[in-house]
Amino acid sequence: MKIYVILSFDGETLENVYVGPDEEKALAFKPADFENCDALFVEIWEDGEKTDDFRLEEDEEEESEDEDENTEEEVK
Repeated sequence: MKIYVILSFDGETLENVYVGPDEEKALAFKPADFENCDALFVEIWEDGEKTDDFRLEEDEEEESEDEDENTEEEVK
């Protein structure tokens, strides 16, 4: 069974903010979901061993949609 560990990085320290088997939930987190969070990192554990780790990036598509909404609001 895979276990997903989400770590919140605030510039100095890492803190576990989610540990569980739900991949969809784990990968849906964003830094804005947590107070004082500069970045999120994912560790994937299987059979007691870490098998992967990476920085959880926001989707570029979502970011561009947010920018478009902000631009439209400024125009109004």
